Amino acid sequence: MTRNIVISGGGTGIGLATAQAFAADGDRVLMLGRRAEVLEKAGVPGALTYAADLSEPDQVRGVARFVAAELGTVDVLVHGAGGAGHLEPPAGSDDPLDRVAHDWTVNFRQNALTAALLTEALKSRLAEPGGRVLFVSSIAAYRGSGTGAYAAAKAGLHPYAHDLARELGPRGITVNVVAPGYVEDTEFFGDTMDEARRARLIGDTLTGRAGRPGDVVATLHWLASPGAGHVTSQVIQVNGGAERGH
Repeated sequence: MTRNIVISGGGTGIGLATAQAFAADGDRVLMLGRRAEVLEKAGVPGALTYAADLSEPDQVRGVARFVAAELGTVDVLVHGAGGAGHLEPPAGSDDPLDRVAHDWTVNFRQNALTAALLTEALKSRLAEPGGRVLFVSSIAAYRGSGTGAYAAAKAGLHPYAHDLARELGPRGITVNVVAPGYVEDTEFFGDTMDEARRARLIGDTLTGRAGRPGDVVATLHWLASPGAGHVTSQVIQVNGGAERGH
């Protein structure tokens, strides 16, 4: 049975790999992202695309109208949008407090506000029973992220997911979080990754390798399946044991 899948951050990295997996199942996929050209180049067979900044309520309203017209019901909502602000303009100030305010604001807008606005806009359209809401968090929610801003923004998804699971459970809708560790082949680190840091992140794992987008996608795909119908309000870590350490 064909399902309607909405994926934010669908143009690159984990979001793109997720879109490819559901499209391969024959599901109808809508890929959301800020950059129309990136979505167009993604080339996922049969997928719809819609460019929007999901931290802006007016643009999220546009997404909701598009979903109503093109899909109607949403079977699976995957929140892959986010990042640590590497692609954003700098603070524009050398004042330390201005830079802190900029960093924290950017991270919460990208990682928490986008997820909250999109969920609330589409909540009434989730299939019942059987709807799925899936958030992509991060190992940083447990271990920190250097400045704390990205980690705090991702950690904020966890209680929101638990509250949603409680709210939507009576409608037969599950809500879960997947928290990856270091995943290669994404834009996440921008130009900030060097070989020493990569080796350190891999060294933190118990499996001795970097994560791949497919590792995360496989978990998201299972959580969206009928077999995971009684799994809700969970945070599932996919990080090769790195959060536990050696």
